[in-house]
Amino acid sequence: MKILYFTATGNSLYVAKRLGGELLSLPQLVRKQQYEINGDAVGIVCPIYCGELPKFVTQFLKKATIKTDYFFFVFTYGMHATNARAHATVLSKQAGRAIDYSAEIKMVDNWLPGFDAREQIDTAPQKRIEQQIDAVCADITARKKNAVKISPLKKVGMTAVHNTMAKSILRGDAAQGYTVTDACIGCGVCQRVCPVNNIKVTQRPVFAYHCEVCLACVHNCPQNAIHINGEKSGARFRNEHISLQEIIDANHA
Repeated sequence: MKILYFTATGNSLYVAKRLGGELLSLPQLVRKQQYEINGDAVGIVCPIYCGELPKFVTQFLKKATIKTDYFFFVFTYGMHATNARAHATVLSKQAGRAIDYSAEIKMVDNWLPGFDAREQIDTAPQKRIEQQIDAVCADITARKKNAVKISPLKKVGMTAVHNTMAKSILRGDAAQGYTVTDACIGCGVCQRVCPVNNIKVTQRPVFAYHCEVCLACVHNCPQNAIHINGEKSGARFRNEHISLQEIIDANHA
């Protein structure tokens, strides 16, 4: 089994590790231009952004050729899953491989303008994360199938969410609104955790115009020096089971 994953703060990487099999970082696959994936079972584990797949995962799917007897998606999210399963279903169909199974796992939300990260961490036990993961692992082991049906009304809803949320939030120039405080020591961690090479550090980080809005740079800064407009607090999050080095290894060019 091959598990392709995209992670910024470790939630999706932790789930991928729990699922087992051979782990393949999507950013590293893209850098190697490796779009043909073969295996007895192939899964993609990624977060939900604005009710749909991250831009990076969408772009990968449009180029990928996936050959497998069992293809699945597992999404991590914090508040609302919205249309992610339907979005993945449409994209996968366009890519020529239907999804056999998909699931959503509610975890800590890292969207700082919407949630206080400390409050999210403190209330994580109430989400019964391990039990959710156990259930998904059992489904995949049993090769469960649960195809998503997309009605005309669902399509309207997907378009509405995309036009009102994704287009306004997941912008390539989003990082131009980030601020860097004097706490920055120019360590370069932000550059190394960015999955799309949107950051260059000399003395301080300089942001380009193809941001993924994953907030990896914000949450993983050792000095808590990078801030996003409207954040609820200065608290930051990285999944307790995942190290900073693992995120660097997954995302660094």
